[in-house]
Amino acid sequence: MRVTPNSLRSFAAGLLIATTVIGSVYMFGPTEAESTGKAETVKTEKLTEEEMVKQLTSNGFVIHTEDEWNKQLAAMNEKQEEEKEDIKERKNDDSVVYRTMLTVSTGMTSIDVGNALENANIIKSGLDFYKEVEKRGLENDLRPGTFEVESGMTTDEIISTIFK
Repeated sequence: MRVTPNSLRSFAAGLLIATTVIGSVYMFGPTEAESTGKAETVKTEKLTEEEMVKQLTSNGFVIHTEDEWNKQLAAMNEKQEEEKEDIKERKNDDSVVYRTMLTVSTGMTSIDVGNALENANIIKSGLDFYKEVEKRGLENDLRPGTFEVESGMTTDEIISTIFK
């Protein structure tokens, strides 16, 4: 068979016409496909709540009411908080204890002592220490000397060690 220019043009024109027809049907045709009726019909009956739960549980789903779900969430959150507290307690037990010899000289103030304790990692805030001393009215009872303090001591223990 010999390919002539006319037969090639005819083939190209056929492809162009077929593409145009298919494109126009696609663009301007119906937006949803219609059923031909040969496929199996889908059940559209309404199920009761018990039937839905029974069907879902038989397929391996776990069904909870909103109250049951909230109770489980609360129990889980409580358990997580307990675990966090346990971790904090273990951290506090296993944490590094800083110990220092604090020398208080004449002329030092409770602000100076608080800053020295903060720099030695004995307390977290020198300002909070100063405010606690001032609240107790002990800022004038600072006694000169050398005192051994450590990070495991409470603020009360530190104050009773350094102040009269």
